[in-house]
Amino acid sequence: MNQIVNGTRQLRGSLTLPPDKSISHRAAMFAAIAEGESVIHNYSDAADPQSTLVCLNQLGVPVEQQNGTVRISGVGRDGLQVPADDLDCGNSGTTMRLLSGILAGAGIKSRLIGDESLSSRTMQRIITPLTQMGASIKGQNGDYAPLEIDHSDKLRGIRYPLPIASAQLKSAVLLAGLFAEGDTEVIESVPSRDHTERLLQLPVENYGSSVIIKSNRSQHLPTQNYNVPGDFSAAAFWIAAGSIHPNAEILMKNVGLNPSRTAALKILQEMGADIEIEPGTGNAMEPMGDVIVRSSQLRAVKLDPALIPNCIDELPILMVAMCFAEGRSEISGAEELRHKETDRLAAMANVLRIAGEKFEEKTDGIIIQGTGSHQPGAGEFQSEHDHRIAMSAAVLAMMSVGKSEIINAEATAISYPNFWDDLKLLTG
Repeated sequence: MNQIVNGTRQLRGSLTLPPDKSISHRAAMFAAIAEGESVIHNYSDAADPQSTLVCLNQLGVPVEQQNGTVRISGVGRDGLQVPADDLDCGNSGTTMRLLSGILAGAGIKSRLIGDESLSSRTMQRIITPLTQMGASIKGQNGDYAPLEIDHSDKLRGIRYPLPIASAQLKSAVLLAGLFAEGDTEVIESVPSRDHTERLLQLPVENYGSSVIIKSNRSQHLPTQNYNVPGDFSAAAFWIAAGSIHPNAEILMKNVGLNPSRTAALKILQEMGADIEIEPGTGNAMEPMGDVIVRSSQLRAVKLDPALIPNCIDELPILMVAMCFAEGRSEISGAEELRHKETDRLAAMANVLRIAGEKFEEKTDGIIIQGTGSHQPGAGEFQSEHDHRIAMSAAVLAMMSVGKSEIINAEATAISYPNFWDDLKLLTG
């Protein structure tokens, strides 16, 4: 499906954002290995978290879903069943990497597959530590899905300094540690999103300038009963759009405001964005609140590479915002973008090039010469079947005076099924 996007006169209205994908995935997986029933409200209906539910059901976990509420009857650490068929993770790296930690820990013989995009992403980062723990796990051509996990004796805990800032890698090791003999300690020197630690209530200790997160078989696994907040990564598209559009005021309700996720919010505020936060009550583990954004005059910014793990998913839309900031903006230390659903640095360079923006692509980032308020060129933008590229291109296209086309726009369903409807709502 292709989507036509015209330049818009306004972006005004109130939105209820899609539920947070990262939390939805984890809530379902953690509920599955806990004992007792979990009731998760506002579970994401996006494709990725739905892949997680399908896989859990194949593993013998009772899952009921109705009107955004998911009921999961936990089977405990020892109750997972060997699946009769391959576990299809679709496009979801979170499903494949976190589920691998659980399955390797439980010693469940299984085969995890994914779509073409997921199968092109390296899984070596989880294969290495899980193998060190004693798991039998291997990929196709060494590093790639399908992943085959064989039955193994009980894993042993390890002390593992994270080689890169990755919440998926951290979570995979910690989840395997829940089944292992002895303590598993993950040392994190650069913070990444901390939903796993919060939702499992894992002990976290300071270790110099780093932290140590621990897991072991004696760790109590809480049931997961709460409302999933709105996805901050989805909110970021409208926060950026509202900031750069000359006639904008957007209210987003019940947005997740976990500090390990909201670097993009602080970056846009540093750039001069007019953003108002009304804190909400949230739930026991995850803060949330309402976010209001209004038209702003942005200034250029040079991102601290230490912030990159906290805003890796928002970098494509931040690039769009930088085009409308006065001056030279720079992103570096973001080589990880080349290993997402697509090479997001190259994909965004193509989008900006078609729109006539001034930039220089780097191996690990990009330099953008912003020109303040302007109207970019309309054109035909390739999404590369990547949801974040499709939405970033749409925000850029709505600032133009002409008619643009987003190719393979259905990719937005991966994280934001109602994106195009919300765009129509805001533009009147």
